[in-house]
Parts: sequence; structure tokens; C-alpha cells
Amino acid sequence: MSVKGEGAGRITLPEIDSTNAEGFRRASTLSGPTWIVAGVQTAGRGRRARPWSSPEGNFHGTLVLKPQEPAETVALRSFAAALALRDAFVQLTNLPQSFALKWPNDVLCNGGKIAGILLESQGLNTPDATLCIGIGVNLIAAPDPSQVEAGAVPPVSLLQETGLKITPNTFLDALAPAYDHWEATFQTEGFAPLRAAWLSHAARLGETIRARTGIETREGTFQTIDATGNLILRTQAGTLAIPAAEVFF
Repeated sequence: MSVKGEGAGRITLPEIDSTNAEGFRRASTLSGPTWIVAGVQTAGRGRRARPWSSPEGNFHGTLVLKPQEPAETVALRSFAAALALRDAFVQLTNLPQSFALKWPNDVLCNGGKIAGILLESQGLNTPDATLCIGIGVNLIAAPDPSQVEAGAVPPVSLLQETGLKITPNTFLDALAPAYDHWEATFQTEGFAPLRAAWLSHAARLGETIRARTGIETREGTFQTIDATGNLILRTQAGTLAIPAAEVFF
């Protein structure tokens, strides 16, 4: 199975536990890249296995791919997904200034979290490698701010912020080709153009942020992301390259 998502298949389900989980269950039967979209998720999850609110009317989807690159290269597709999400939002709303990208894997609308990305993989570096790019978008509803971690970016919905009511199918019609574009760019030109595009839309670039890794929190200036997607943070103790963290503004 090729990785490129152009012409990717679509499977639409009324209800499922998790589109990523369903992606892994179906991976061996898929003949090419495939989007799996559910009307409702009963066990949606975000990073660190946190529950992801999945009401009907929001977008809950997974793109299933069969990549053959090393794990560190496969992981860079989170940036392709983020760029595709922003492109889809801009196409549907014509509000380019409203949308920004938050490292490592969130999309913001007017400063609030509107979408999240969860990459999960199995069997990388084997012929049976599977990557599930899970995407959740608050199209019509967002969790109550009291349900998110203290200090986290407050969740918002597209309907709340723009007044536009976009259906999940309409959103996928914009998202799928946008992802195809960035996937093709990634395969032919590498990460450099994705990095440049991502940085051009990065939230809080050049500003003070906090990055929490495990039990340690570092504060500093968000300088850039490097050629491997690491967050580069300038602190009083020096410049750090951080591969994974929770970022707070």
C-alpha cells in the first residue's frame, strides 16, 4: 500500500469506539490509504490517553496509511496533518487570520483549541507497518473549559467562533485533498517545506511559553522547530531541543 492519500478511500460509520482503533482493526484489509469517519465515538481519546469529547456533529476521523520510512520520519506527518487542517479551515471559512498551529499537534481558532491530532502506529519498520492519523475537530460543540487541564488552551468550536455550521462530510471534502497535497510534498521534497509552512502559521513563535515534560516544566522563548520537528526553547540555562512536551501559554 502506498502512503500517498490521493484518492483515499472512505469508510463512514454511525458509531464506533475510536476511529484510530478501528483503523488498526481494518488495516490488513485495506488496499490503500483510507479515511475512517464516525458520527459518534464512544471512547475517543487524545494524547496521553486522555478522553476526547466526541458528540455528533463534530468531526471524528482517522487516515490509515502504510508508511515504510523510519519511525522518526513517520512522526513528522503530524505537521502534514496540522497544515492540512488549517488549509481546510481557511478554505471553508475564508478567515486565514483566525487559525494558528500550536506545537506539537493542535490547531487554534482565535486562540482557542479547535482541533487535535493523534498519531498512533504499529509495526513500523516491518512490511505490516500501519499509521493511524486521528483527527478530532470541534465543528459545532466544544468541551466546557472546566473539563480541561488548568492552564491549557480553552476549547472552542467552529460554530461558536465563526457562526458557520459545517458538516463532517463537508469538512472531510476539504481536509482529504489538503492532506494529499502535504503528503505529496513530504514525499517528494522532505520535511523542509512543511517546516517552513508550519512556522509561518505557528502560535506564539518568538514569545514566552512553558513546556512540560513529565514532571519538569521549562519556561523560555519559543525560537523555532528544528529539522526533526523538535521544539527549540531558549531558556536562562541555554537553548533546549524538546522532542515531546505539553505546551502552555
